[in-house]
Amino acid sequence: MLNFFNSQKERDPGQLAQVKSWVSQAFDLSEDVSVMITQLQCTEEGCPPIETVIAIMETPGKPRQYKIHKPLAEVKQADIVRLTAG
Repeated sequence: MLNFFNSQKERDPGQLAQVKSWVSQAFDLSEDVSVMITQLQCTEEGCPPIETVIAIMETPGKPRQYKIHKPLAEVKQADIVRLTAG
């Protein structure tokens, strides 16, 4: 079962902005492309406790979605660069 990780105390606005910037740079996105980043908590067996989900909204109705199996606070630029290799 997935539950949205809603606590604002858990998210650092500076880290969120940094990760969005890394995504825009790594994927060479234009300024008009929206990037949505969400933290999800999963309680299902085999699921990471918290993951960061990145959605790139280039094509209406068809976002590119990526998951990093760690909380937003632990995401590094290298994690974002690895997404472009896949």
